[in-house]
Amino acid sequence: MEYPVKPALAQAVPTIPDGPGWWYEPKADGHRTILRRTDETVILYARSGRDVTSHWMDLAIAGMQLPPGTTLDGEAVIWKDERIDFGAAQSRAASSLTRARALAAQHPASYLVWDVLEHPDRGQVTALPYTQRRQLLVDLIGDLGPPIQAVPATDDRNVAVAWYEGLQQQGIEGIVAKKALAPYPLGRRAWLKVRHTDTEDALVVGYLGPRRRPHRLALAIGDEGGPIRLSARLDPVLASRIADALTAAEVLGERRAEGETYTRVDSDLTVEVLAGSGRHGTLTVTRMR
Repeated sequence: MEYPVKPALAQAVPTIPDGPGWWYEPKADGHRTILRRTDETVILYARSGRDVTSHWMDLAIAGMQLPPGTTLDGEAVIWKDERIDFGAAQSRAASSLTRARALAAQHPASYLVWDVLEHPDRGQVTALPYTQRRQLLVDLIGDLGPPIQAVPATDDRNVAVAWYEGLQQQGIEGIVAKKALAPYPLGRRAWLKVRHTDTEDALVVGYLGPRRRPHRLALAIGDEGGPIRLSARLDPVLASRIADALTAAEVLGERRAEGETYTRVDSDLTVEVLAGSGRHGTLTVTRMR
């Protein structure tokens, strides 16, 4: 496989799909992470492809239990007060390396895995059907235990509905649905997701205004290959939090979008925007992801 990989993406839908051939998994509120076990070490990648090993070193150390030649797709999460705390994961991902180590000591991370992309005995397995990859995953990591665990999965829609309705308070933000016979859709939006909030994710690729108090954001919404969109003016409190998260981001120069100039940055920061708010106007940012 070529690294970093382009992870599979999910398309938002209003209801949990029904019918034959669907499998369902709970969607945790964390940071999308690819874990690669090489012959010598473990490397963690963000959804954007950035190496984030240093920020999630506790997971990298745990990943050394895996056999070389393993690549997994999942979510880095942090449990606090018996629930998944997205704010804690966001703070870890956006902190300095020194601060990340301190946060890891205080609140260790967990890695919730839903797919295997490379298998130590089978090589790249992305072309296999979901159900075969799922069995390989369970066989591979089933005995490891925390902090690396496979997410639950079911082909019973009633169980998926119960997860959706009953696990929100534990930090489960929705359900992801996948076809049993489908291969892993590298870089494509082939899965379906149903979330409690009427929002969608956008990658922050730049900002307008001062770095310490950005006025607006430049966003890659949906598939990253699409046009860059500009957000509406940020709430002052949210702008301050985003500024802190962008402190360590590398500046790549100035770019143009929608007739305005913004500062381009190399960042893993993701925000939520109101679904559909960009169709006839600017995107409304609701919170950091």
